[in-house]
Amino acid sequence: MNSQVRYLGADSAVEGADVVLVGVPFDGTASFRPGARFGPQGIRFWSDVLETYSRSFDADLTDMKLADAGDLQVLSSDWRKASAKIKRTVENILRSGAAPILMGGEHLLTLPAVQAAAAMYPRLVVLQLDAHMDLREDYNGLKLSHATVMRRVMEIVGPDGLLQYGIRSGTREEWALSEEKGTLLNDLETLPERVGERPLYLSLDLDILDPSVMPETGAPEPGGMSFPQLHEIILACRGLNIVAGDVVEYCPYSGTGGPSGAVAAKAVRELVFLIAESKMVQNSKSKI
Repeated sequence: MNSQVRYLGADSAVEGADVVLVGVPFDGTASFRPGARFGPQGIRFWSDVLETYSRSFDADLTDMKLADAGDLQVLSSDWRKASAKIKRTVENILRSGAAPILMGGEHLLTLPAVQAAAAMYPRLVVLQLDAHMDLREDYNGLKLSHATVMRRVMEIVGPDGLLQYGIRSGTREEWALSEEKGTLLNDLETLPERVGERPLYLSLDLDILDPSVMPETGAPEPGGMSFPQLHEIILACRGLNIVAGDVVEYCPYSGTGGPSGAVAAKAVRELVFLIAESKMVQNSKSKI
């Protein structure tokens, strides 16, 4: 991993951290607009505009051991090596007792991360917050793509291990498959019941937000939600056993991007608080 500007408040060493941020600058299967490989650096840059304190969680980043491990050295032209490196990194972080949060990068990076998490947590559930189904069998002849990633994830965790929320775009076949397998989560109130005590991986594709809020994504989809609505989803996940997550598809127009980078950075911040709180609760339960 390379050295670079760290995310806001990520002042702890990786060893002994509670939550570890990892940048994955990969966008090798981008089909509309590439550039998500610049997302991790853009998120770090814009994190500096935020406060370390979250009123919603009544917590401060300085109260926890948050580490920024930098960016993985990956090439967007070599998915095989990138995938292996992502999987190995997530495995190592989980084994250390910390929770990894990947900053993308395109959505395909979720696949090796889920492979690693599912190996440690066989009953893993993946909650996909996204505008797109990503359930295609193949896309432009590729079985491994940002548009097929959740189809591949479902093959790992099973239909009952995938929950999709915020979806508003997909092919006729994808919608039919989702209805057949029961992956759509239509009501947040049912989330605790559907997840139960099972470990959860939370994958946030920023295009769940409306393009008026988050224009800098690889595939903007009109009709999305506001940031407060996204925040309500994050808060609805409180109390669940969240072991890992990612924030993907921030695609800066150039360099560190525009102010929508602050939206991406805050989404990462709130996910950090959510997972740190979850770890604290789970640790308390294990001591009883």
